[in-house]
Amino acid sequence: MATSARLIICEHCDAVYEPVVLVRHQKASCVRCHAVIQRYNGLSIEQRLALTLTAAVLWAFTNVYPIMSIRFKGLSNSATLWDSIVALSQGPMTFIALVAAVAIIVAPALQLALLLWVLGYAHANRRAPGFNLCMRSLESLRPWSMLEVCLLGALVAVIKLAGLLDVLPGIGLFTLAALSLLMIRIAGRDVRDLWDSL
Repeated sequence: MATSARLIICEHCDAVYEPVVLVRHQKASCVRCHAVIQRYNGLSIEQRLALTLTAAVLWAFTNVYPIMSIRFKGLSNSATLWDSIVALSQGPMTFIALVAAVAIIVAPALQLALLLWVLGYAHANRRAPGFNLCMRSLESLRPWSMLEVCLLGALVAVIKLAGLLDVLPGIGLFTLAALSLLMIRIAGRDVRDLWDSL
């Protein structure tokens, strides 16, 4: 009989399963609701740490460099993620600006900091202090990190404004796209595998 520490619970219907060994490109689905409960993840601790460091650099570039630049009749303006938060905060939409700041800046930064903390110790073959709290926090932050939604919004804005003004995608837009893909890979559901490996 499996111990309770080795069981997987479907987060959609609460069905309980024993984990299985998966090979490349395999996933395990819930028999009751068909939700994915386990995926193969072939990343080693060193690979996860390298990808997390890369994502941290991309996060810094995304927050420093402009997402897009607009030119119209000799005037030009560029906007970063921080500029969009400041623009939202002016006027009656202060709460929306706060939510946007959490979703596109704060939550990804916390995820990256927690991953660097856990994986840095794991690379030294040690378990990080506060490991359980860090892993629970990573799981709680996952729904709040919405970089891909921000990316889609920025792409829609670039396409819509391109017919009216001269719009140039900035370095921040490209780093945001790369960061969104990396965050899905390193801070998605596969982060649960760290419980077993560490």
